[in-house]
Amino acid sequence: MGTSVGSGAITIWQAVIIADIFEFLGAWLAGGQVNQTISKGLIHTQVFAADPHVLATGMLSALLGAGTFLVISSVRGLPVSTGQSIIGGIIGFALVAVDFDPINWSEIVSIVLSWIISRRSLPEYWHSCCSNPFAR
Repeated sequence: MGTSVGSGAITIWQAVIIADIFEFLGAWLAGGQVNQTISKGLIHTQVFAADPHVLATGMLSALLGAGTFLVISSVRGLPVSTGQSIIGGIIGFALVAVDFDPINWSEIVSIVLSWIISRRSLPEYWHSCCSNPFAR
């Protein structure tokens, strides 16, 4: 929306309203599916049936790790993705706690492909907001 506001095609308030509408619709229409995928689709939770405390502790660790990463990256002015952070945290937890076995690789591949496909306008975004992220 930055280019639309910058070019004068819409005002900042129109951009905020449009973003609000689509953020709400995305959460309302797809939020349940996203929750389902993150809570039960990334790793096979039955691997942790013998000791559910490991699963609970691991998921909490993934959440805290992702949150810490997001705060540090945001303070430094780096672009962040909450989804990529939590998914990376969950994969990391599964690798450390068990091995490669509990990870649902087909689900991970489909998620990563969706990130790649949705980033088709990345060069424009990168140029407009952070062409040199190390310059301060």
